[in-house]
Amino acid sequence: MPMREQLVEQLDPDGTVLLTVECQNGVVGADSALPELATEARSSGVLARIARLVAGAHEAGVQVLHAVAERRPDGRGSNHNARLFRAALRLPVQQHPGTEAVRVAAPIEVTDEDIVVRRLHGLSPIAGTDVDALLRNLGCSTLVVTGVSANVAIPNAVFDAVNLGYRAVVPADAIAGVPAEYTPAMVRNTLALVATVTTTDDVLACWKRPKRVTPA
Repeated sequence: MPMREQLVEQLDPDGTVLLTVECQNGVVGADSALPELATEARSSGVLARIARLVAGAHEAGVQVLHAVAERRPDGRGSNHNARLFRAALRLPVQQHPGTEAVRVAAPIEVTDEDIVVRRLHGLSPIAGTDVDALLRNLGCSTLVVTGVSANVAIPNAVFDAVNLGYRAVVPADAIAGVPAEYTPAMVRNTLALVATVTTTDDVLACWKRPKRVTPA
C-alpha cells in the first residue's frame, strides 16, 4: 500500500476522476448475461463498495464517469475478431442500446453531474472512446478504476490510462473477475506494477479529509 500522504496527494478531488467499468444490469445485475461474474461482484461486496465510492465521490466533488459496453442489434461496428465477441452473441441477454441491460446497476447512483460513456466495440472502456478527451477537459491527473471484469476490461483500462499519462489508482476490493481467486493474483502480479493499489476505505478516507485552506 502507498504511504498515506502520497495517496492523499494522488486523490486530490480537483484532479481525480472515478471510473466505473461495465457496472450495468446486463453484466452485474440480477438478470446478467454473465451470471457467474454477477454473482461474484455482488456476493463479494464489490458492487456495494463501488456504490460507496460513487457516493463518496459525489459528496467530495470528484467527477464520476460510467463506462458502459453496448452492441447494436445488427452488430454494426462491433468486433468479431476474438472468441469472446463470438461467444457474446450467444448469450441470453444482449447489451442493446436503450435497454435495461445497459443501465447502470443498483445500488450505484447516477447523478446529473455524472458522465456516461458508451462504446460499441473493443475491450477497453478508454481506447477508441471519448474518455481520454473527457478526462483531459476535466483536468484529470488520477483515474480511479473500479468495476468488472478483472479478466479483461479492468486491466485494459489501467494499461490505457497509464499509457496516456494518467496515474491509475485501483481499489482492489472494488473490482471483480472470475474465478474469484484470479482477481487478487492479477492485481498482485500485474496491476500493482503500474497502478497504485489501495482499498475502498482508504480512498474514501482521503476524500473525507478537510480541504487545506491557503492563507490569505
